[in-house]
Amino acid sequence: MNPDPTPSHPGRRSVLAGAFAIGTGALLSSVLPAGVARAAGGPAIADTNAWGARPSSSPINVLAGVPDKVIVHHTATANVTDYSQAAAFSLARSMQTYQMDSESWIDTGQHFTISRGAYIMEGRHNSLSTLLGGTQHVESAHCTAQNTVAIGIENEGTYSTVDPRSEQYAALVDLITSICRQYGLRAYQIYGHRDFNNTECPGDRLYALLPQLRRDVAARIGGDPTGPVWPMLSSGASGERVKTLQYLLVQHGATLTVDGSYGPATQSAVTAFQNTTHASADGVAGNQTWSQAVAPLARGASGSAVTAVQSQLVAHGIPVTVDGAFGPGTQSGVTSFQNSASLPADGVVDARTWSRLVA
Repeated sequence: MNPDPTPSHPGRRSVLAGAFAIGTGALLSSVLPAGVARAAGGPAIADTNAWGARPSSSPINVLAGVPDKVIVHHTATANVTDYSQAAAFSLARSMQTYQMDSESWIDTGQHFTISRGAYIMEGRHNSLSTLLGGTQHVESAHCTAQNTVAIGIENEGTYSTVDPRSEQYAALVDLITSICRQYGLRAYQIYGHRDFNNTECPGDRLYALLPQLRRDVAARIGGDPTGPVWPMLSSGASGERVKTLQYLLVQHGATLTVDGSYGPATQSAVTAFQNTTHASADGVAGNQTWSQAVAPLARGASGSAVTAVQSQLVAHGIPVTVDGAFGPGTQSGVTSFQNSASLPADGVVDARTWSRLVA
């Protein structure tokens, strides 16, 4: 299993910035070579063979099922003005070399990379073929605690004080639209790296563009692009939302009494969970903590997280049995709540349903 990245990747970013200054070598043809595919009428994506990737050092783990989100990154490297295909392919090779040789990862960490020149490239091997299939995805190394459930996209450049180039942003919209169509994702399932880990990625300006990105994708695939909004809970808080947090922490392995009171034990459990997931470890349950703690639940699931859902449904006036088993009664209760909250009534507790339950 490949290791997770550190929260901010300071070494990777600085080394890559230096590597790109070396130059891109001989120019390649402006027409993409063999090794290009399009998913569901989406954009052209150059696979690992096209840009000259090394083989992975270990077998790539192909996961059954589809991811539940897309996470946007920036490379935190120079905002280069060489927009050629040659520069794009050099970027992909430099990232893989650093991640494999210095980080000891088995391959490139992210699934896809978009250059400043708007070239889209496969990152980790098999990311493109599984996307084209639409029923599997590969384990990655782009976001701690999300690498088995999220597609990661790196955008070349640093977007703390400037926006991406319009061409690069358009390619990002095209790529995510194709990913959503292939995997059945909704536009609100688009996130930034900092939603999960203690990092500046994808930069203040690119992160600020995420609501627009969701709207632009939703304009193509339909649906409400409004993302989850999480409450801020800290020491001294009490009530049903605290109980939900405690149930979720227990689901993640904490030993904790679920009593609805945010005391020292809950604060300690939150801090420990934040350290494990590379979130900001301040003992306060905010966006990163909730985003890491929740996972989609559907009929057949069981455990403390299901108990949390059932307890919330009862608190919202929907009678269900609180037994930790997601059976037909719970599914019906979830669907009823989703209808009342103007959410897609599919009976699946995804991040947005979670956020409305605890709002």
